[in-house]
Order: sequence, then structure tokens, then C-alpha cells
Amino acid sequence: MEITAVRRGARVIVRLSGELDHHSASNVRNTLDLMLRDLTVREMQLDMTQVIFMDSAGLGVVLGRYKTLAARGGKMIVSGVRSSIDRIFRMSGLYALIERA
Repeated sequence: MEITAVRRGARVIVRLSGELDHHSASNVRNTLDLMLRDLTVREMQLDMTQVIFMDSAGLGVVLGRYKTLAARGGKMIVSGVRSSIDRIFRMSGLYALIERA
């Protein structure tokens, strides 16, 4: 899993590339949490255009960062979600919590 990020005001746009699964979840979680230590970050957009696979561990990563942002009045946004991952998001009800771009 490759992770790159760009800051735009109160938003961090994170581009993920590869598989977001139980093998990579810990690294992704830690990297995103480091970004969220900056309390001026109010929005995190996950660009998932290059994510080719995601399992329940990846779902947990997204949900956990959503909770961190929601606690400070912020929001989580996902973009570029492939159909197979979109199905996981729909079935889990995650779209009720996070925004799609």
C-alpha cells in the first residue's frame, strides 16, 4: 500500500494505492492517525482510485478515522471508489456516515 497526502486548508487529501487489507491496515491506520494529530485537520478525503482490494480491516481503518474526525466536528470523504469496494461500503452502511465525492 502506497500513501501520499496533500494538505488543502483544513482538508487532507490522501491517495491510497494497492490493497487495503489486514496486511496493510496497521500501517495505513498509523499514517492517517499521524496526519490527524494536527487538530486543524477537519476533513480527510481518501482518494481510493488506485485501491484494488479492501477487506473488513480496511473498513475498520476508514470507520476509525471517521470517528476521530466526527469527534472534532469534521468529516470523512471518499472518492474514486471501485464498484467492488463500493459494494462493501453500501452493505456496511458506511455511506450513512461518510461523504462521497
